[in-house]
Amino acid sequence: MAVLIVLVVTTLLARLAGRTGIKALRSWPAAVRVGLAVMLFFTGAAHFNSLRFDMAAMMPPGIPNPMAVVYFTGVCEILGGLGLLIPRVRMAAAAALIVFFLAVLPANIHAARSGVALRGRPATPLVVRIPMQGLFIALTWWAGIHRRRD
Repeated sequence: MAVLIVLVVTTLLARLAGRTGIKALRSWPAAVRVGLAVMLFFTGAAHFNSLRFDMAAMMPPGIPNPMAVVYFTGVCEILGGLGLLIPRVRMAAAAALIVFFLAVLPANIHAARSGVALRGRPATPLVVRIPMQGLFIALTWWAGIHRRRD
């Protein structure tokens, strides 16, 4: 749930900054891109701290070298978030992030079903996690790919 709080609060702060004069943040899609980027920096950083061991336990059986996958996915999140902020690569980054969000869903499902703990707390229940992943995908498409003026 912390990721949703980071996403919502950062998006609202970015939109507020747009309303107070920062031209680059005058639209909701721009503010959502900032919210998604900060959320991805937040979650990506977790792949390199003590939470990485819990994340490795989330990997479904058969995934070789889970810790390498944790590091790789952390780098993907950080680079994807950065890409959302760079107009030249925004659409490619958004498309890659949508694929990424779909690709990591099996690990989230496995964690919820097998009772993996993250910092001693149960993984996000599927009834919350799957819609949350859908929200990330929808927002990434809307703010990063969908054609509009902003």
